[in-house]
Amino acid sequence: MLLPWHRAVITKIENATAATRRFWIQVPDLERFDFQPGQFVTLDLPIHEQKNKRWRSYSIASAPDGTNTIELVIVLNEHGKGTPFLFNEVKEGSEITLRGPQGKFTMPEILDRDLYLICTGTGIAPFRSMVQYIDTYKVPHQQVHLIFGCRKLGDALYEAEMRELEKECPGFHFHSCFSRETEVGPGQHTGYVHDVYEKLINESRLPDGSVAPAHFYLCGWKNMVDHAKQKLQDLGFDKKAIHLELYG
Repeated sequence: MLLPWHRAVITKIENATAATRRFWIQVPDLERFDFQPGQFVTLDLPIHEQKNKRWRSYSIASAPDGTNTIELVIVLNEHGKGTPFLFNEVKEGSEITLRGPQGKFTMPEILDRDLYLICTGTGIAPFRSMVQYIDTYKVPHQQVHLIFGCRKLGDALYEAEMRELEKECPGFHFHSCFSRETEVGPGQHTGYVHDVYEKLINESRLPDGSVAPAHFYLCGWKNMVDHAKQKLQDLGFDKKAIHLELYG
């Protein structure tokens, strides 16, 4: 059964990077907007006559907190229609139409093995929701590695927040990777996400040389997701342990 559409209000907009914005959206007809970390919402934007060509889906970047407000983080696609409308026409106080939450890209109920959250660009959104939820509600967990890839230092999303979370959430580790930088700071890496998770996996191998059981969640650019899925299987993981969400 399809979920109903709701009137929603943009309550706050903030630039995250040169081409990325954070949007806070309230759903006034609901007391609380309940969702599972990793789920998404669909916006119905006035950009086309056909309904299905107006719909744009975005992962929720905030954790469920008992309120009726959520956060989205969106990158501008100048060649599209949806994001130029959001960036150029939508202001604080603007009303839009929203449906959700939807999606099955959610955490296991029991985090009894290491969790690898591998992403690029705004693919960090569902993982920010997950790690905020783990920290806020003190969810028992093993090691959690959030491995985030982008091009330049100025493209990093939520970097300062993730560094603070590392200090307060035992077992949480944030690894940011920059493909077009040659010098980076502590906890940061040059190159791509693949080298980082492969190194972590090899360091955690069992005494007999086999890989330690783990959950993998991949979200972001298609090339990264496809490559990581194959690489993880080559390293010895069953494809049932690998969960995917594509962006763009």
